Amino acid sequence: MTEENSSITAETVASHGLSPEEYDTIKQALGRTPNLVELGIFSAMWSEHCSYKSSRKHLRELPTTGQQVICGPGENAGVVDIGDGQAAIFKMESHNHPSYIEPYQGAATGVGGILRDVFTMGARPVANLNALRFGSPKHPKTPHLVSGVVAGIGGYGNCVGVPTVGGEVNFHPAYDGNNLVNAMTVGVAETNKIFYSAASGAGNPIVYVGSKTGRDGIHGATMASADFGKDAEEKRPTVQVGDPFSEKLLIEACLELMASDAIVAIQDMGAAGLTSSAVEMASKGEVGIELNMDMVPCREEGMTPYEMMLSESQERMLMVLKPGREAEAEAIFKKWELDFAIIGRVTDSKHMVLTWKGDTVCDIPLAPLADNAPCYDRPWVVTPKAKALGNVPPSGSITDNLVTLVGSPDLASRRWIWEQYDNMVGADTVQCPGGDAAVVRVHGTEKALAMSVDVTPRYCRADPEEGGKQAVAECYRNMTAVGALPLASTDCLNFGNPERPEIMGQIVGAIKGIGEACKALDMPIVSGNVSLYNETRQDDGSSLAILPTPTIGGIGLLSNWQNSTTVAFKNTGEEIYLVGNSGKGHLGQSIWLREIAGREEGTAPTVDLAQEKSTGDFIRAMIQDKMVSAVHDISDGGLAVALAEMAMAGNIGATVEAHDTTLPEHAYYFGEDQGRYLVATSNAVALVSAAEKAGLPIFRLGVTGGKDLVLNKQAVSLDTLRKSHEAFLPELMQ
Repeated sequence: MTEENSSITAETVASHGLSPEEYDTIKQALGRTPNLVELGIFSAMWSEHCSYKSSRKHLRELPTTGQQVICGPGENAGVVDIGDGQAAIFKMESHNHPSYIEPYQGAATGVGGILRDVFTMGARPVANLNALRFGSPKHPKTPHLVSGVVAGIGGYGNCVGVPTVGGEVNFHPAYDGNNLVNAMTVGVAETNKIFYSAASGAGNPIVYVGSKTGRDGIHGATMASADFGKDAEEKRPTVQVGDPFSEKLLIEACLELMASDAIVAIQDMGAAGLTSSAVEMASKGEVGIELNMDMVPCREEGMTPYEMMLSESQERMLMVLKPGREAEAEAIFKKWELDFAIIGRVTDSKHMVLTWKGDTVCDIPLAPLADNAPCYDRPWVVTPKAKALGNVPPSGSITDNLVTLVGSPDLASRRWIWEQYDNMVGADTVQCPGGDAAVVRVHGTEKALAMSVDVTPRYCRADPEEGGKQAVAECYRNMTAVGALPLASTDCLNFGNPERPEIMGQIVGAIKGIGEACKALDMPIVSGNVSLYNETRQDDGSSLAILPTPTIGGIGLLSNWQNSTTVAFKNTGEEIYLVGNSGKGHLGQSIWLREIAGREEGTAPTVDLAQEKSTGDFIRAMIQDKMVSAVHDISDGGLAVALAEMAMAGNIGATVEAHDTTLPEHAYYFGEDQGRYLVATSNAVALVSAAEKAGLPIFRLGVTGGKDLVLNKQAVSLDTLRKSHEAFLPELMQ
């Protein structure tokens, strides 16, 4: 066997993100020293991004099965049954490091990658969502990052023709050196036409389809598994470059071929490119794979096997076809003006063998690459319990506070962002961005899918376990509030360096909380992604980690899209009720505490999962029975902010009195107690009777009407609220 480069030094090993111990393990697995091609392949497959080596042990504790689950974690995306022979296929992934280095292409290719994960399995993508975290609005780089990321998401999604229908955006100094871009795609497929990635059948042809391979994105997976130093800008060549028009052609070509029975297995070339797709297909099928690198379509001269295997060029797929179906498949891809090349075959060797110019340049047993990749039980410490918040005096009137809060970075209107996204393409979008959850009709049916992405990082920092629970519970509430039955979840676990015990403790705690909530709310995790090393080295040698950000993406089902509700008040003279617990005025870790009192402290609010379930079941029943005209869950900013959002959305004011006068006004109106919904109704007697029958707390707050929001006889006009609410992003981006 020839070696592309036999001079493997300690520096070479370290530059590939491998520890000396991992390198020793590689030599033992091979029974010899690897060459550079083999080292690069191990480096990619054993990166944190591909192997989950720090989190795998703990991820096994998550619930992944349920009556509705067709396929859980391990495939390109999760699959759940939505009835009538149809399935929803969905997943969320991170593109954090690339989006900090090159925000437009980093975000764009994040969208492209998650789209491929979904249509690889036979689904037509119907919706995109995203969860974005940026640094302080005062940081000089923040506007540049916001502008580039938003343009990249819109540029790719709009061109591909998949609506971007929902998401969330937060700002905090902890993300100054490491923003987060989490992208989610939802697709719909026939349950008897779902495609998997396990290769089979010795002798079956392996084909490469899509765009040509270039030198962009080499070491992308390894780069995404390390923290940032001062050389962040120098890592620009590790960022992939996307072409959404090619992706659109690839979607159509793949779906056309999938309508036949020619495909044995299919895998997109995502992180680690041709390496991960080939290794995953062969290892899942417990077969071998042989690739002729001379046949790989390249767009640059003189590319080596090392570069071809590690390139993360976009819009590429790998397939195993049935023998004799090559010409049929080639005709389809040529029709769509895409590359098609037979580059290898399935073997029974359980090895990955690469040849180039007549020589063998790689021969690796597959087991150590995939199934036997490192799995660490890293040391971790429990996150210390935050001190309970003492009494915090009010600061200004509640209406003045409310005007400030609705205009604050985390609560201000996201219109500037979502107006750059085409959220109506496909003509099936029922609810656009701006409400609790997006709603997209299942084409040609009365059904609709609801979807939401949620996490509150400040809660997770104070208490990772409670914060993990709350992320799932809020996602559950958002889907419930539009009338959908939550079905399942995907996660994107964004944390700092897992080699630091305090960070590993955050990871362990958050996973525990997520697992408990997913079990209690019957929202199993069916797919996901882990993004670690999200931190930046400081001048003094210390590292600034992001806030723990375990993002949850959920999907739910509406049997009839016309029964969905929105947050907007619809009519004057309707009564407003609070459904759920009365609230204790929890101000710890609240937006009010940070924006008005200038403090970030206290405990996270507790989540009562049994109460979340019973209240959610009740709310959905009331929506189904048309007992309520508007529904909104209470989250960031508390009761007053939720009321303001309902009033602004419907352009109808309200007059409200606190039902609990034992609490200070600011605690009552801005406390972030969990498990609560606001509803508007014209049938109060029946609503209250139903709540009492269900054993649920319900409290009358007031009535809709007018052009002011009046809280405890203190009035603020909707115009004043809206002016504050709409100002932040346009001013930031000027």
